[in-house]
Amino acid sequence: MVYFAWDSSDISDRSADVISKAVNQARECGIAAVIIEGHADRSGSQSYNTALSGRRARAVRDEMVRLGIPASAISVQAFSEDRPAVETPDGVREPLNRRVEAIIELN
Repeated sequence: MVYFAWDSSDISDRSADVISKAVNQARECGIAAVIIEGHADRSGSQSYNTALSGRRARAVRDEMVRLGIPASAISVQAFSEDRPAVETPDGVREPLNRRVEAIIELN
């Protein structure tokens, strides 16, 4: 799980560390596939949040590729505000909803 600042798809140093540790641990077991799911809070329009969650997911994918995971093993999905970790009313900035979940399938 990687979290993002409001209205951002930039990977923080802490998030880069989380991604690196996950990749290194998974590499020891053999990575079959990675599913990356981008999410957003409800502070913007649905269309904006869909684009933002896609940018977040691609940022995590790009970092994983930089760390040696083959791009062909990674699929990316943007869920926008449709699958919140914390239910909120429209317009609420919820930090736990601004995230990317990476599901690593092992061999």
